[in-house]
Parts: sequence; C-alpha cells; structure tokens
Amino acid sequence: MLDIRRLHMLKTVAARGSITAAAQSLALSAGAVSQQLAALRNDVGVDLLRPDGRTVALTEAGRVLLEHADRILAAMEEAECAVAAVKGTVGATATLAALPSTVARIVAPALTALGAEHPQLAVTCLVTDQAQLRELALGTVDVVLGQRYHHLPETSPKGIAVSPLLDDPLLVVTAADRSDDRPVALRELATRDLVVPPAATDCGQAILHACHQAGFTPATRYVTADIAAQLALARAGLATALVPRTAIDPGTPGIRTAPIEGHPILRLLFAATRHTETADPTTTAVITALRTAARQDPLANLPPAKRDAT
Repeated sequence: MLDIRRLHMLKTVAARGSITAAAQSLALSAGAVSQQLAALRNDVGVDLLRPDGRTVALTEAGRVLLEHADRILAAMEEAECAVAAVKGTVGATATLAALPSTVARIVAPALTALGAEHPQLAVTCLVTDQAQLRELALGTVDVVLGQRYHHLPETSPKGIAVSPLLDDPLLVVTAADRSDDRPVALRELATRDLVVPPAATDCGQAILHACHQAGFTPATRYVTADIAAQLALARAGLATALVPRTAIDPGTPGIRTAPIEGHPILRLLFAATRHTETADPTTTAVITALRTAARQDPLANLPPAKRDAT
C-alpha cells in the first residue's frame, strides 16, 4: 500500500524542483527525503524522478502517480475537515501567510480578536512579499492573505478557494508641502520621478501595466518593495509613490495622499484556503477574523462576500 507521507514528499519535490529544497521546506534532511522516495520507487517498481540539469523532474510514471497523489491528498484533507466539522471546535494551530502591507490594518487586529475569541488557537504568521498560493497548495500554510490586481490576468493554482476581503486602491503619495491634494490622473505622473516596487512583484507589474495603458513608461528613479522607504522618499520630496491605502497610517506626518482619477489601480485583498466541500472550523475562524478586521476599516471598499473554488 502506498504511504501518504511519501506521496506528499513526491509532490513537494516536484514543486520545489530539487530534493534539497523539498527537504528544507519539510524540515527534514535531504538524505531522509531521498530514502523515502527510494522506498516509494520500490513500492511502484518504476523510476519516478530523473535528473534535469541541477534539478530533478518527474518521469512519465511520476507524473501519472502525482495526478493520483493530488486526489488522494485532497481526499485525506476532505476527511479531516469533515471530522473537524462534526466536532465543531476550532483547532490548536494554524499558519497564516500575509503581505507586509496588510499587517497593521488587517492582520494585527484580526489576530488580536482571534486570540480573545479562541485562546486555544495558536496562529503562526509568515509575513512575506512573495506569493504564497503555491505554499497553500503544498500544505505549508493554511490560510493566505493575498492580493490580486483587477486589471491583471487572474492566476490561481487549482484547488484553491478564495474569499474576497477588501478592494484596496493605490494612492498617489507626495511630500506634504505640495499645495494640491486633488485627484491625480495617471498620465500626470509621466513627468515625475517615481519610486516603485520591482517589476517582478505583483504591485510593480500592476503599476507598470497601468502606466502603459495611460500612454507612458514611468520614470522609475527609485525601485524598492519597502513601503517605509517609499514613503520616506515621498516625504523628502525626492519621488512620488503609489502605495496601497491600507499600507498607509492615516497619521503619517509629512506626506500628502491623493486618489488616482479616472482609472484607479485597485488590488483585491483576499483570504485563500485549500478548497474542500466541508469547511474547516479552524480556517473558517481565521478568515472570519480577517474579514471582520477588513470591514472595520472606515474607508474600506468591500466586494461581495463569496467563496470561489479555482
């Protein structure tokens, strides 16, 4: 009989591209992972992995087995959720991955409320700029507080359920000594020095794409994903920044914010979990706390609440 843990290791190696990377994410030694994969190979009697340069890739048999493994692992999680739903109690642990720009206004209030309502639940929070939906699919995290820009193509891994939380516009941030706080059309930024996130990031892509749609290529004088640095450069009058509203403390001195006129750049903040037919009480509690925190923002632009499987 196939070992469920070995199937999960095969899935992780396929996603990470190497045994070493998979071992790091599983908190195991590379030798231990290799031994378990060798045992899985013996169980099925055919090679599942092959060298591919400095990485490894699935053989045809490995791809076939992984397709079945995905269904097996999903069925196991479905069974666990069904039992948890019958118990009707929130569990002891959960892992949340969130963007740095969401911590102050959403994550911190949500975790505070969650601790008061469910003191037995210990939530580990991973704050990272990198997209974590792949980690969600691999089971490394339980809930992702992520973002999706409305004017960019939607991409989500298979088997992910998305709960919209908040439509969050980017604001134009300048030094407070500017006398004009009217809405700003994107095309007006064509003559300004901008500080923007790297083009490889979601926000960087969204800004570049929106500027191109407005008919210009932005003068990116400064490039950083650090929002504190972006605000500091704007405060000093060295650059104009485009920053999500929830990432800006309304009491921040020395800056002026203005909405984008005509064609705003909107990001949808969402909570994502692995899709199951039966809702898990623990992840439901985390998502409820995040949604409550988002709704408590007096400036929030809330999309219709729904839970979509992709």
